[in-house]
Amino acid sequence: MSPPESDAEGAGGRRLIEICEGEDAAGDRLDRLLAERLSLSRAQVVQLISDGRVTVDGQVPKKRYRPRAGDRIEVELPPPVSTRLEPEDIPVKVRYADDDLAVVEKPAGLVVHPAPGHPGGTLVNALLFHLGGLSSIGGDRRPGIVHRLDKDTSGLILVARRDEAHRALSAALHRREVERGYVAAVWGHLDEERFTVDRPIGRDPRDRKRMAVRETGRPAVTHFKRLERWNAAELLAVRLATGRTHQIRVHLGSLGHPVVADPIYGPHWERGFGGAGGRWAGELRRRAGRLFLHAAHLAFEHPGTGEALSFASPLPSPLLEASEWARASS
Repeated sequence: MSPPESDAEGAGGRRLIEICEGEDAAGDRLDRLLAERLSLSRAQVVQLISDGRVTVDGQVPKKRYRPRAGDRIEVELPPPVSTRLEPEDIPVKVRYADDDLAVVEKPAGLVVHPAPGHPGGTLVNALLFHLGGLSSIGGDRRPGIVHRLDKDTSGLILVARRDEAHRALSAALHRREVERGYVAAVWGHLDEERFTVDRPIGRDPRDRKRMAVRETGRPAVTHFKRLERWNAAELLAVRLATGRTHQIRVHLGSLGHPVVADPIYGPHWERGFGGAGGRWAGELRRRAGRLFLHAAHLAFEHPGTGEALSFASPLPSPLLEASEWARASS
């Protein structure tokens, strides 16, 4: 195997690894191979693969891919992010907190944890200020984060403050014992009042910042129920059975009914309506002003006491005001 090459200084930049005939590395799993060659953890390598930052002969592989002789593996390492997280006085509403965990309401526009391009000003920085210590399970950048919400999604999020609680909550999430409910407004009218989308989701091969329904993706199941039918949109209750990146948005977009004001999976969708419907859709988009997706329900069993905990979060303004206008004008 040739030594890694870089076109950038420091920890970031591009690395090129070539597998030569007869090398011991041939046949080893890609994630293991890269972790060893780049001195990274397996979790870091898996994240790089998930983010589309690893290609084999120009194609995005799976982490279980086994390199063969002649493969050219390119790895794009993001610029290093400071591991020192500072508490920041960012307003967040703490709905519940004890020594094991906390439930907080994340406002729209707030990134959950530091990442390239967002070294600070995140929910984690806010939690360090308001709560102090967090579980270390998530590592330097994601302490305490049991599950995530998109930057533009508002609502309830579960946070662990002790490692033991974090492990128990993560296991419960994997067993689908944590209920996560959302409210979403979508463009157009769906055929059924209740329906389930069971379509695998993976990284979009044409744009690594997007996800897409792909046969080679990870299983993803979302349950939907119509709450209200409006002029050119509908209000849905959504329940996650799995937790893939952008899952609700990708599934609805794949049906041709993207979330209202979704800048990634349905940009400017309201322009496709004609006449009075188009004017109505444009007004709803203007009044919403942001992605119409809110984490409204969270229920789980406390890992320490066994107590059943349940939380509800009403639609924030301006989503509430937009929905009231949509209801009155339909």
